[in-house]
Amino acid sequence: MGDTMNSMQGPGLKRVLRLPALVLYGIILIQPTAPMPLFGAASNLSNGHVVTTILIGMAAMLLTAISYGRMANAYPNAGSAYTYVSREIHPSLGYLIGWGMIFDYVMNPVICVIWASKAAMNFIPEIPFAVFAVFFAVLFTMMNLRGIEASARTNSVIAAGLGVVILLFLGSAIRYLFYHPPVGVSAWTKPFYNPETFSFKAVSTGASLAVLTYIGFDGISTLSEEVHNPRRNILRASVLVCLITGILASIQVYFAQLVWPETTFPEQDTAFVFVAGKAGGQWLFHTINIALLIATIGSGSGAHLGAGRLLYGMGRDNAIPKKFFSAVNPRTRIPSNNIILVGVFVLIGAFTLSYPLGAQLLNFGALIAFMGVNVSAFVRYYLRGEKKSIWPFILPVLGFLVCLYLWLSLGTKAKIVGICWLTLGVLYGAWKTSWFRKPLQFAKIDNGEDSSAAAAS
Repeated sequence: MGDTMNSMQGPGLKRVLRLPALVLYGIILIQPTAPMPLFGAASNLSNGHVVTTILIGMAAMLLTAISYGRMANAYPNAGSAYTYVSREIHPSLGYLIGWGMIFDYVMNPVICVIWASKAAMNFIPEIPFAVFAVFFAVLFTMMNLRGIEASARTNSVIAAGLGVVILLFLGSAIRYLFYHPPVGVSAWTKPFYNPETFSFKAVSTGASLAVLTYIGFDGISTLSEEVHNPRRNILRASVLVCLITGILASIQVYFAQLVWPETTFPEQDTAFVFVAGKAGGQWLFHTINIALLIATIGSGSGAHLGAGRLLYGMGRDNAIPKKFFSAVNPRTRIPSNNIILVGVFVLIGAFTLSYPLGAQLLNFGALIAFMGVNVSAFVRYYLRGEKKSIWPFILPVLGFLVCLYLWLSLGTKAKIVGICWLTLGVLYGAWKTSWFRKPLQFAKIDNGEDSSAAAAS
């Protein structure tokens, strides 16, 4: 009987990933050079307290990583905030989380196009930004229409190369500081706290941007079916990746701020490249510029595909028009409609947004998703849990509150644009459900338990 059932179900995914491989995957997903592209904007917003903003972001992400790990145990086949909230709390709230996540996913390739275009101009300044923006937006779209995805091996090579770049920068920075040491003991602690420029509002705004350093760690939860002992390892890997990323990012920006203590740069979006040039000369300027350009192209094209997949998932659930968004090209098995639509939005965004605003809009959606995951973990493991212990209460509550604090600390323009987007989503949801008189129905997922209760009653 068991053999019959197995043959009916078909082959499953092979559990081959152990904790070290899972942590490496998460670091590759985030990219070890994650704080470098946002260094200039974060330095400007936080009045030169980039290290502090990175550490605040790490605290928020560590708490949220615990919630992600726990929710991955409950829903191992679908690792997204959209899924957790819609199934655990209510489909309508899940829909709103998914609508906010569209900002997260679409803004990622937008800021990658902006940054890649600025980095390319460091090599060929004669070519205007507009030409590079069109080139990279079309490149991301064409790569994903053809179904090209970077393999894990390629990503590992890129991550190893970026690791070498980090070591080159740190070695050059230490050598520079040996010959040009900061004056006075207090100068060594100013990247953490500078009494002349510190303000809670500035650091909070900078921290709301610095969360971008950790974006992508939640992708670990999507590998639950391929991991040995997922109930333990998904949670551990999520926390370890956030911790390692935070420490590595803090070291990078600490030395960068010592080398370049000012908050103004020749070009803000690619500021870290100029810091590298000051520390190591033109060879390091060009080395880091091209390394980050390659990493940004890989990250941007992957984020572009991720945006298409999010829209596909919401279309399949009929949260947005199903006929258009759930369509899949029969030849490439890619949701081509979504890829093209995202490409159009990316091109428009590259011409209408700055890198800091695009990054804050990305975090607007991401922080909403993270708050949703923390609430989902609170509901499942505390409110509905059999044993009422302190940790299932305090950890998700703290995670929610820190994420809410960072969300409220976003720039005014980002909050206005983001709230307008959420309002549009509410109006569309109201129209779709006859002003919420009809339930939102979601596709059933196989998670080993009855999920039919996910439909709104």
